[in-house]
Amino acid sequence: MSLFYVVAFLSIIFALLVIFTKNPVHSVLYLIATFFTFTIHYIILNAQFLAVVNFIVYMGAIMVLFLFVLMLMNLNKDTEPMKSTLLKVVGAIAGGCLLVTLVGSMKTLSSASTTAMDNTGIGLVENLGKVLFSDFLLPFELSSILLLAAMVGAVLLAKRDNKTA
Repeated sequence: MSLFYVVAFLSIIFALLVIFTKNPVHSVLYLIATFFTFTIHYIILNAQFLAVVNFIVYMGAIMVLFLFVLMLMNLNKDTEPMKSTLLKVVGAIAGGCLLVTLVGSMKTLSSASTTAMDNTGIGLVENLGKVLFSDFLLPFELSSILLLAAMVGAVLLAKRDNKTA
C-alpha cells in the first residue's frame, strides 16, 4: 500500500510541474513522467492491458508527437502574447471550482468504505480478449473498419497529385 502512496505523490508532483513549468518542452517531459506513473498505477491495480496501452500509445506516440511539435514551433518569449486580466480572472475562477471539487471528493472519499474484489482476473489480457471477441465482436469489427477507412482517407489526402507537381 505504501508503493501506491509513493506513486500517487509522484503523480501529483509531476502533474503540478506540468502546469507550473514555464518551458513547454519541460512541461511535455513532465507529462510523460506523469503518464509513466499512471502506468505504474495500472500495474498495481492488476490492469496489465491498460498499462501496456498507456505506455505505448500515450508515452510512446502522443507525447513524442507533442514534443516534436513544440520543438518545431520555436517558441520564444517575444512571440508570446500578453494575457488579458479577463483571462486571468476566468483561470482563477476555474481553479477555485477545481479546488472545491477536490475538497468535496476528499470528504466523500474519507467516509467511503473499501471492499475487496473477489475476481482477481479483472484487467488481465486473457479475460479482456475473451470478452472482446465473444460479447463485443460486432463493435470491435465495426471500429476496425472505421480505422481502416480513416487510414485510407489519410493516405489519399497525403498523396500528391501528379498534375499539380
